[in-house]
Amino acid sequence: MCWLLWVLGTLLALFCSLDVWYFLRMAAVIARSWFQPTISDVTAEQVVTGRVTSNDITGCHMNNARYLRECDFARFSLYTRNGVFKAVRALRASMMVAATTIRYRRALCTGEGYELRSQIVTWDDKAFYLEQRFVSKKDGLVCAVMYCKQSVIRCSPDQIMQHLCKRKVQCPEFPEDLQHWVNFISASSQALRAESGLEDKNK
Repeated sequence: MCWLLWVLGTLLALFCSLDVWYFLRMAAVIARSWFQPTISDVTAEQVVTGRVTSNDITGCHMNNARYLRECDFARFSLYTRNGVFKAVRALRASMMVAATTIRYRRALCTGEGYELRSQIVTWDDKAFYLEQRFVSKKDGLVCAVMYCKQSVIRCSPDQIMQHLCKRKVQCPEFPEDLQHWVNFISASSQALRAESGLEDKNK
């Protein structure tokens, strides 16, 4: 009886202090990706499917924050299947999200099915840039589109691509809309550095 109370108390403490379902689902997503076909083209689009459930909604449509959460899971699946995670571990590097922006075009309603299409669009010397689209299964409309800057730490995207492809890989050109977003990020970073006096300290 004591051990049962201990287990229940431990579970209660975990659920009160951590988003346990997030970590459980992340583990399930990665495990499932191991058994799916490998994506040999690192820049190829990956499609995962989903459906808006009662846990996802605000009112009768998908909560804004849920889009970003689903994008997290889709990126983990993409990086597992295309080998990026494996290369990152081999090179003793790590990755973190440095910036995201999302445009909502039409609400996904309760019970509506969708495809989440994720793709590495291009990269520079510090980060990968991804596009993720929520496409309604009902009529094929792109309901939301997100850009993500995934920074690489203690390594570079070029090194990761060379490790995966065993050769030098030409970086795809930046689409015009993505380049505008990257310019915005750079301008915002410079403004914040100036505001905090970091630019003066580095002179």
